[in-house]
Amino acid sequence: MTAGRTTAARALAGEQGAAGRLDGPEPSRPGFVKALSRFDATMLVAGSMIGSAIFIVPAGILRQVGSPGLLLLVWLITGVVIVFGALSYGELAAMYPETGGLYVYLRQGISPLSGYLYGWTLFAVIQTGAIAAVGVAFATFAGVLWPALTPDVFLGTTLHLPSGPIEIGLSWQRVLAIASIVFLTGVNIRGVKTAAALQTALTVIKTTALLALVVLGLSFGRQAAAVAANFGAGFWPAGGLRWGMLPGIGAAMVGSIAAADLWYQIGFSAGEMRDPKRDIPVAMLAGATLVCILYFLTNVAYLSLLPAASIASAPQDRVATAALEAVFGAPGLYAMAAAVMLSCFGCNAALILSGPRVYYAMARDGLFFRAAGVLHPRYKTPAAALAVQAVWACTLCLSGTYGQLLEYMVFASLLFYILTVSCLFALRIKRPDLDRPVKAVGYPVLPALYLGATVLLCGDLLVEKPQYTWPGLVIVALGVPVYYVWRGRAHRPAAVPDA
Repeated sequence: MTAGRTTAARALAGEQGAAGRLDGPEPSRPGFVKALSRFDATMLVAGSMIGSAIFIVPAGILRQVGSPGLLLLVWLITGVVIVFGALSYGELAAMYPETGGLYVYLRQGISPLSGYLYGWTLFAVIQTGAIAAVGVAFATFAGVLWPALTPDVFLGTTLHLPSGPIEIGLSWQRVLAIASIVFLTGVNIRGVKTAAALQTALTVIKTTALLALVVLGLSFGRQAAAVAANFGAGFWPAGGLRWGMLPGIGAAMVGSIAAADLWYQIGFSAGEMRDPKRDIPVAMLAGATLVCILYFLTNVAYLSLLPAASIASAPQDRVATAALEAVFGAPGLYAMAAAVMLSCFGCNAALILSGPRVYYAMARDGLFFRAAGVLHPRYKTPAAALAVQAVWACTLCLSGTYGQLLEYMVFASLLFYILTVSCLFALRIKRPDLDRPVKAVGYPVLPALYLGATVLLCGDLLVEKPQYTWPGLVIVALGVPVYYVWRGRAHRPAAVPDA
């Protein structure tokens, strides 16, 4: 009977947590190992951002916008939006340095339901979709080195979605993608120190490789024909810039936002930071700024190495490998493929580490599987949450789609960009007394500009890409009844066993 009462009390405590704590940050959860330094945090931010997209999506963006100038404009606008976001989120991160990040900010600033909907969508498509997409990209570039790793489905069927038909099943590339996710999940289960050390090393290597690509494109690797074609009369579209181009630019930003997304996820691991109040805001801004600058320069490098038509028609959109092949031939192709594989591997190391901290926080509030709120007795990691995430991400890998997974992920992310920055304004109004170790730079102007930009972008995507955006809204909406089911379970006393 004592055990039954204890379980019921824990469930009730979880519901009280989910009801919202507006009296300041909750103490850190017991048990996590505080192993992450500011440098580790900055590398996690950069590592979460630099994956496969920067090596692939420029081809699709250029096909949509049609000119080198608009390609660079898309990346410039994206960088400004992301940096404004990092400047705004820093205040929330310092106010609530708890495991869970955006889940906590939304729970505190708006409502427990909004926090839950973020966690639900993170698990359903944002985090797991990103992990699956990066895993598929890892295997796609592996196919350059090992041609036997084909994308051909040998066991599966065709599924018809609003965004178009996709082949569900197994191919050798998908098998490799799944194997990479399982391996990195195992590394993360074995401890945050091991996972962070691996991720930091990979981020340093892939950031250096990306910088080398930039140096190559802007110096001795420049191709005179490409520079003349891309930066001459064809830089802007015929007739110059026009207001009517804005919807197309917004739609094309799906790729660039996907490439630069997830910069805020260091907040998920606040419970494992040595000094989260100070380090998370700095890591968000430093990591996001570094990557956005690198991304813009990488696109300048692409345009210096390849004519626009070659970028837009790169095989399987692998722009980076096509660029190095143009300079060094086959050795360049293989070297770049290996570098991109390493980048994807490092990105998934960061993504797999971050997400389960949100599921852990939800479980502690009674809003997710109870096992997800328990730390491994030896390694002090949310092992069950990591395992559940891996199962669903591997399932998404069976779709084998890269672009479609990113399209669904980006719109869902943008919705919560809007809600999260709204928390900043809401908390300034209703809780001006709360301690704010870091304040948003340029408040209220810069946060308002960020909010306006994300609202406009969401509206544009609803019109321009309804086949992706409306299903994204449905995924978020499905979380509402699920929330009330979990809430009801938290209210319901556990059955008392017979004496």
